[in-house]
Amino acid sequence: MNKRPNKSDGKGFKWNLNTKGLAIVGILMAMAIALGRIGITTPVVRITFSFLPNALIGILFGPFVAGIAAALGDLLGFIIGGGVGGFFPGFTLSAFLSGVFYGLFLHKKNITKKRVLLAVAFNTLFVNLTLNTLWIYILTENPIAIILPPRILQNAVMSVVRFLSIWFIINNKQLRRVYMKYSTAKK
Repeated sequence: MNKRPNKSDGKGFKWNLNTKGLAIVGILMAMAIALGRIGITTPVVRITFSFLPNALIGILFGPFVAGIAAALGDLLGFIIGGGVGGFFPGFTLSAFLSGVFYGLFLHKKNITKKRVLLAVAFNTLFVNLTLNTLWIYILTENPIAIILPPRILQNAVMSVVRFLSIWFIINNKQLRRVYMKYSTAKK
């Protein structure tokens, strides 16, 4: 007989999210959707801060919650705002993995510049430049040699923005005091 893992046996996954935590995740998901709609657009890059709420969910609630929230946020963002060219599940998978990486590197850890850099690097190299480029290739059938150069420039700029934004949020004492009240990462 399969025994479901619980709090006392210390094995397996434990959903550690109360009603208040669920509400906070919902608010942060809504922020991610809203921040994805606005941004700074230049002829070369588009800078948005939609990653920040997802990173914060990863910091506060861990990889699984962050992955599910990012994937649901991607789906809701598509439903609410309508995507260009229709729904594609590859981008939802990318959103899930992005949230997972933030949670893996930043939840219940001593958050250092190296950890933030690793989280941003994994998201940039694996999710954005590898998977998302593959999804764009599948959808458009344009050669990767045409798709990749502008994506490298976009992600180089956004990597710096992601790193600095996450590092600011983590090191701001007033913000930290507020968001750590609701975190499952309490020691």
